[in-house]
Amino acid sequence: MTRLLLLEGNTADKRAQSRAIGVRSSSEIYAIAISAEFPDIELDILNGADPDGVMPYSRTWSDYDGFVITGSALHAYDTDFAVTNQIALTKEAADHGLPIFGSCWGLQILVMAAGGMVISNPRGREVGIARKIYALPEGRDHQIFGGKGLVFDALCIHYDEVSRLPDNATLLASNSHSRVQAALIPLGRSIAWAVQYHPEFDLQQIVQLYTLYSDDMVAQGFFANNDELIAYRNKLVALAANSAEIGIGWQLGIDEDITDDKRRRAEIIAWIETCVLT
Repeated sequence: MTRLLLLEGNTADKRAQSRAIGVRSSSEIYAIAISAEFPDIELDILNGADPDGVMPYSRTWSDYDGFVITGSALHAYDTDFAVTNQIALTKEAADHGLPIFGSCWGLQILVMAAGGMVISNPRGREVGIARKIYALPEGRDHQIFGGKGLVFDALCIHYDEVSRLPDNATLLASNSHSRVQAALIPLGRSIAWAVQYHPEFDLQQIVQLYTLYSDDMVAQGFFANNDELIAYRNKLVALAANSAEIGIGWQLGIDEDITDDKRRRAEIIAWIETCVLT
């Protein structure tokens, strides 16, 4: 039986805050995405930000066939336990030679673990949809983008960005907001696949995040007021319920990059098929 370990990036307090308003945790949304494509893969969750977080069911690294680093509201450059413990766990997984996949926080933690640098993005938050991500020459023939076009949109939310990749890392994709949108990161005995956006997200997750961060979204100028945010969010809800709503998709600038499950999750699917199941 194939088994993956999902590293939940948020603290217990943050998970409780999200749960109170119906927002799924980072590991939950990953579990949904992976199980939809690979229902026979077993998934365990490790709460790496918690002081009492331990391996599920007293398992060891050798019990797992891959390691997935999910999202987080933390900052990879901070030095509190919730951050440094996840860096340490990532190094352990790599030292055991596990295949590793990371998105957003996962990319940033991998970069820090391998000796690169993450900073607060001077262009501010990239939120909702990362537009016009383009594969660089090193990415065009890589399996990670086998289910994508050379230019694509992806769901996202992040304040921070990778400012310097580790030595020997390979930059695979960029866009105008964040130069590092995808990379291969050598660490320990592993070569991790990592992206800055969230291929595990669905439109419902973006709706939930716009609820969780509604005050921030208005304060930072993404919406003029809360009524405007609600109107936009309602269109997302309608499109999430029926991806065939051509008019709503056109109004929002959303196409099959986002609405087609397999295209949206293509990087995760490719990693599992290429690195885990072979």
